[in-house]
Amino acid sequence: MHIMEGFLPVEHAVGWTLASAPFVVWSVRAVRQRLYEHPEQRMLLGVAAAFSLVLSALKLPSVTGSCSHPTGIGLGALLFGPAAMVLVGLVVLVFQALLLAHGGLTTLGANVFSMAVVGSFVAAGVFRASRALRLSLAISVFLAACLGDLATYVTTSIQLAWAFPDPVGGFTASLAKFAGIFAITQIPLAITEGLLTVLVVNALMRFNAEEMRHLPLFLRRGARA
Repeated sequence: MHIMEGFLPVEHAVGWTLASAPFVVWSVRAVRQRLYEHPEQRMLLGVAAAFSLVLSALKLPSVTGSCSHPTGIGLGALLFGPAAMVLVGLVVLVFQALLLAHGGLTTLGANVFSMAVVGSFVAAGVFRASRALRLSLAISVFLAACLGDLATYVTTSIQLAWAFPDPVGGFTASLAKFAGIFAITQIPLAITEGLLTVLVVNALMRFNAEEMRHLPLFLRRGARA
């Protein structure tokens, strides 16, 4: 998913940076406020950040200029809501760009938008919808993490297709090609991420149930399994 350094045209790189900037500002304020009100959640937020960092560093080659990997963003989006994970995703992506040569600084805005913005909002939205439909916690977590991951790659496919339309079929044909190639590796990875996220949430519920009950998305229906 991480689009590599210098791959996007300048106007696209700048455009995605501008699109991501308001979400980052909002996230900084939201995280600052949350940690001021609940300083005990610093450790749990660190766990969510580490989970995303480790999973999103496990990359597989994919389409030119990008790669496939789990995002890990769904866990934090479920625990803290998308507001916190935009900032966490930014930090993870900057760390990987500077130290792992994974992604890039010129493409940071595009990568933040696909993973930290779209991925977080989709994961949180799917979780809430699933709980509203009275699905179990495990199924809700699985669907949220899995579909949040896939939404990230759909967004990346749109970004690449927009920057590099097919000479004959234009944007639509290019989108079909990028999404089709991503799907080969990403669908199994998304399923795996969903299952792993369920295991992590179950472990957190078992060993840290009291703190989990006070997190945003779990307040709506508590921790019913």
